[in-house]
Amino acid sequence: MILRPTLPFRGASTIVYRDMKVFWRSKYSELFTTAASPLTFFLIFAFGLKGYIRNVEGVSYVLFVAPGLISMAALEASWGASAWSLWYHRKHLRSIDEYRVNPITVHDIITGKIFGGFIKGAFKGLVVALMILPLTGMNFHTSGLFVYLTYVIFGSMIFSCIGIICGTLMDKPEQLGRTYSVLIMPLIFLGGMFFPIQIYPDPIQALVKLLPVTPVFDGARAALVMGNIEWHYLAVLVFYALVSFGLAVYIFNRRIEE
Repeated sequence: MILRPTLPFRGASTIVYRDMKVFWRSKYSELFTTAASPLTFFLIFAFGLKGYIRNVEGVSYVLFVAPGLISMAALEASWGASAWSLWYHRKHLRSIDEYRVNPITVHDIITGKIFGGFIKGAFKGLVVALMILPLTGMNFHTSGLFVYLTYVIFGSMIFSCIGIICGTLMDKPEQLGRTYSVLIMPLIFLGGMFFPIQIYPDPIQALVKLLPVTPVFDGARAALVMGNIEWHYLAVLVFYALVSFGLAVYIFNRRIEE
């Protein structure tokens, strides 16, 4: 089948269009798998512990933890979609070689895979939000919604780039599984999804604030729940977005030429 995308970046949009068609064929199983983990965490921590943890930073624990779970769904989905998709197309289908036969550049391939992963992550995050938010009472600051979404969008793009790097470097599927266990999950838990980062000792707290996940959890929650906008977190995300994209392009280009 010949793909005829209408987006400005024809090569990248072709890849995005193809990935979205594949995703849409298994959308129900994908969404069920994505929603299972955040909903389980929500039931365990928000409802299971709300009798023991009344308030955190002046809000109910249910309200405190909900934005982080939505962000987690988007980040995990962005990483997984990019890492597994690139690995599968590179090692199993060999479609990356087919892309290179056509007039598609390395930047097109990387950009297409990154945006494909980001779109999947955003869609899955939205589904999780529609499930969780009605259970919180919806006591959010609408003025902070745009900042919250900005943080999550940048975070999803960063994790999509990390997924591209992992999918490029890893030759075996179990290596991707180990990377998720020793890198992705620890990063997510360190960023203050279930607790305020202020409980860390000052030296550790300073380091945690430099992680790419902290703005997506601590900063995004502060904007949405408390109405506090911490713009230095945006600078952190922009820095990681530029670095991760540059690394993804460099590593993919080097590996594909080997």
